[in-house]
Amino acid sequence: MTTRTTSESPESTDAAPLLDLQALVVAVRRRRRLWGSLALLGLVLGAAVAVVLPQPPTAVTKVLVAHQEDQPNDPGTLIRTDVALLQTTLIADKALETLKSSEKPEDFMKEYTGSGVTNNLLQIDVTGDSDAEAVARAQALADAFVADHVRRIRQVAEADAKALLDQRDRLRQELAQVNRDIGGGSPNGVPKASANMESLFARRAELTSRISDFGQRAEEARIGAPRLIAGTQIVDAPRAVRRSLPKTLATDAGIGLVLGLALGLAVAAVGTVVADRPVLRREIASHLGSSVVGELPGRSGRRWQRRRVRAARTRLTRSLARTVRGTVEPVSLLELGCPRAAGTIALDLAGLLAADGPVVVVDDLPGPQLARRRPEPGDPTVVGVDATGAVSPQERRIGVGSVAPGAAWSDLPYLGTRTFLVVRAGHGSVAWLHTVARQLAEQRVAVIGVVLIDPDPRDRTDGTLWDGPRRAARGPEEGPARQNGTGRRRKERLPMWASTGPDSDQEVR
Repeated sequence: MTTRTTSESPESTDAAPLLDLQALVVAVRRRRRLWGSLALLGLVLGAAVAVVLPQPPTAVTKVLVAHQEDQPNDPGTLIRTDVALLQTTLIADKALETLKSSEKPEDFMKEYTGSGVTNNLLQIDVTGDSDAEAVARAQALADAFVADHVRRIRQVAEADAKALLDQRDRLRQELAQVNRDIGGGSPNGVPKASANMESLFARRAELTSRISDFGQRAEEARIGAPRLIAGTQIVDAPRAVRRSLPKTLATDAGIGLVLGLALGLAVAAVGTVVADRPVLRREIASHLGSSVVGELPGRSGRRWQRRRVRAARTRLTRSLARTVRGTVEPVSLLELGCPRAAGTIALDLAGLLAADGPVVVVDDLPGPQLARRRPEPGDPTVVGVDATGAVSPQERRIGVGSVAPGAAWSDLPYLGTRTFLVVRAGHGSVAWLHTVARQLAEQRVAVIGVVLIDPDPRDRTDGTLWDGPRRAARGPEEGPARQNGTGRRRKERLPMWASTGPDSDQEVR
């Protein structure tokens, strides 16, 4: 099978998304070992924290707090003020005096918290070395808070009553002066004196009314204070909080699992975006400039999947053999990220082609992939790249090499002028795929197609590059027709060199 690269139109390149969500999801799913390991680590750490660092004994109590400024539409400002007052050294010091403890108020404040359940209900949580100590601390804190709240209510009531009584006394002095003026007035019936007396009597009546009003308000202020004092009380006696170790263990382990999973997914997503390694067959074919002609699932240790892998391997070998039989030029397999798979495919292909004649496998893989293997009867001959000159012209030559970083590009034509690229999905970056395409084009090595190793099972993208309209316009490039086995003749397209890929993401866009 011969493939050609497709030149993308400006419309297609402009429509390319900046971030392909499908590729991102596939790449993150392929890194399931990473985020799965982090999730498992979070689960273990959460369970370990629950066992190694158990929560200290805790006591809880609830206090009903009455406010003079209570309103039905209060947004909770008053209870938040009470919570803030609870976290003061004044309350902590009073509680420590009750407990007869020498602990510093600043340190004691770190061992209890307050929260508003409703606008008038305050909950106090206190920790201690034991349940009894925690209960005693909660009782002392509740008593200290109630006493402080009652003290403030009384102070406010006394201040209001005193201000009202002072105002009343000032008005009484003014009323006494008005009475003296009335008693010292002229008894004759002068019109001017009569008008003055009328104003004095009106002023006396007003002052008398205001004095009575201030006295009544002072009494109301004093009467309202006992109501607020009686409304502030402990409604839930301090009690120790019973904690279940299995429940705490499950809760902490679940929290650790969620946090580890979130961290793993975030790391996998960021790593995928930064690494920029194509996973979808559509992207790999586009960056290499050649269609995907075959796939081989990754190695699996599950028994029920081994048969499927062997069947896919057999189908791939037969497909490659049909393509190799149609050419007289030496063919090579160049790997990127999968030397073991490339060597296995080369041996299978050579074994299948051995029925047509002698076959020699030229090994140029990095490391002892094929050189140190234990040959079995019937296996093809394997020689090194240095012994290529000793291969007989009558023998079919199948080269196997590498295009990984550090590859000797000038040696690739000696392996074969036509090649299959055996690429592991998600191994090479976009920049390196472009480098491979450019180097093969410079070495005049025609890319027949791409064999994808370990593709994503849920990848439904098309890895075929189609250039039908352009191919129809290049009729003279087509080779002679040959029989296809059904009595009909078909055209054989000439191999095309791999296109030179762009050197940066900006050129891709």
